[in-house]
Amino acid sequence: MRARYLTTTLPYVNADPHIGFALEAVQADALARVWRAAGDEVFFSMGTDEHGQKILESAQKAGQETQSYVDHYAAEFQKLKEALNLTNDVFIRTTDPTHIKAVQEMWRRCEAKGDIYKKTYTGLYCVGCEAFKTEKEIADGKCPLHPTQELKEVSEENYFFRFSKYQDRLLTYLEKSEVLIPEWRRAEAVAFLKGGLEDFSISRERARLSWGIPVPNDDSQVMYVWFDALTNYISTLGWPADEKGNFKKFWEEGETLQVAGKDQVRFQSLMWQAMLMSADVKTTDRIFYHGFITSGGQKMSKSIGNVVNPLSTVERYGTDALRYILLRHVSPTEDSDLTEQLMYDYYNAHLTNGIGNLVARVMKLAEEHLFEPVALSDANASPKHLSLVGAFKFNEAMDGIFQMISRADERINAEEPYKKIKMPETADEARLLIRTVVQELGKIAGELEWAMPRTSSRILAAIRENKKPENLFPRLPAPAVL
Repeated sequence: MRARYLTTTLPYVNADPHIGFALEAVQADALARVWRAAGDEVFFSMGTDEHGQKILESAQKAGQETQSYVDHYAAEFQKLKEALNLTNDVFIRTTDPTHIKAVQEMWRRCEAKGDIYKKTYTGLYCVGCEAFKTEKEIADGKCPLHPTQELKEVSEENYFFRFSKYQDRLLTYLEKSEVLIPEWRRAEAVAFLKGGLEDFSISRERARLSWGIPVPNDDSQVMYVWFDALTNYISTLGWPADEKGNFKKFWEEGETLQVAGKDQVRFQSLMWQAMLMSADVKTTDRIFYHGFITSGGQKMSKSIGNVVNPLSTVERYGTDALRYILLRHVSPTEDSDLTEQLMYDYYNAHLTNGIGNLVARVMKLAEEHLFEPVALSDANASPKHLSLVGAFKFNEAMDGIFQMISRADERINAEEPYKKIKMPETADEARLLIRTVVQELGKIAGELEWAMPRTSSRILAAIRENKKPENLFPRLPAPAVL
C-alpha cells in the first residue's frame, strides 16, 4: 500500500464555479478513486484562494465586506463536492488561521535562507493574473490571458524572492522523467527557465492592498497572493507542526501529484518548486496539466455570455452525466469545446440511448424471465482501463468502456433473446443469453465506478434485485436555439 497525495489548484473566490475547474476536480477525483481501489491510502485536497487585489476589488464593487464576500463564494465551491460526487478528504481555505501560520513560517524559512530582500520596483501589473508582467509576457501592450484589462503601472517598495538563484536546481528538477505531464508542458517550463529568471515580488504595500496575510515583522506589507496560495499544498497536510503526521506520511514519504490548468506552469512547476527548495522541503513528484474548455470556439467569458456553470449543468443533466462528458468528451491535455448543444447531444446519444437504454432492455428481460438474480463473479474495473486512468488518459478509458456497452447492445440485437424467449424450443437458450448479458452489464458497472459511481451503484443494485431500475438518464427536451 502506498501513501499518495493529490491536490487540485485553488480557484479564486471572486465568481461562481466554472466548468473548467469542474474538469480539474473530476479528473483528480477519478485518480483518487482508482488509487483507493488499488489499495493505496490517498489524501485528496481541494480548497479556495481567498486573498489578493482581484478579490478585494470584486468585494468593493459588490458593496460587501471582504470576508463575507469570500465566505459566500467559498460556500459555492464547497457545493461541488456533492454536485460532482467528489471524494476529497479536506477543503482548505487560505483564510484559515492554520494556513496563515504556515504561510508566515514559509516566509521565515525563505528569509532565513537569504532568499527574501526588499527593493523599490516599477512595473506593469495585471490584476487578472495578480502579477507583474515582463516585456516578454506582454503582447500589444496587454496581458495575453486578460486582453480586456488595462495593465497598471505600479511603483512601490516590495519584498522580492531570489527566484534567479534556483535556475540551475529547477533545470535539474525538470530533467526527471514525467515530473510534468504532458511532456510539452515540461518543454515549455524548460524554455522559460532557459530564457532567464527574474526575481519576483512577494509582497504588496498594505496602504494599497489591505486584504492579505501580514508579512512577519513588517506591518506595512502583506504577502503576494501566489506566495500565500501555493503554500496550501503543504499547509493542508498540517505543515509545519504536522501534529497528525500527514505531512510526513503523504508529502515526505508518499507520492505527490498536483493537478492544474495549462496556464499554471510558471507558478506550479517553477515558483512553487523554488519556494520549496528555499524552505528545504521536498519538491512535488508530478504535476499534471489539463487544457482549457472553450465554448463555441471562444474563451468562456461573462461578457460574451458563454460561461458554463457546473452546478446548473448538474441540475439539468445530473452528476454522472457531467462527469461522463468531462472524462470522455474533453481532452485530458488539449483545449476542448463544449456548448449546450454538444452536451445535450452527448447525453442523448451515449447516455439516454446508450447505457441507459441497454440497462433498461437487459434488466426488463431479466426481471420478466429469470427466476433469480444473476450472481456476479467480476464487477471490477479491468487493469487495462485502470492503467489508462493512471496515465491520465481518461477519455481512452471511457472509450473502452463504452465499446463494451456497444458490443452488449449489438449482441442483443443480433441474437434476439426477446424473441427466442417466447418460443418453448429456444426459451432455455434465451435465458442463458439473458444471464450472460446481465453478467456483462455487471462488468460494465464495475468499470464505471471511478467515472460514474452513482450509475455503477444503480446498475449493480438492479442486478442484485433482478429488477429494471427507473430510467438512468431520462429523455430531456433539446436546448433552446439562441
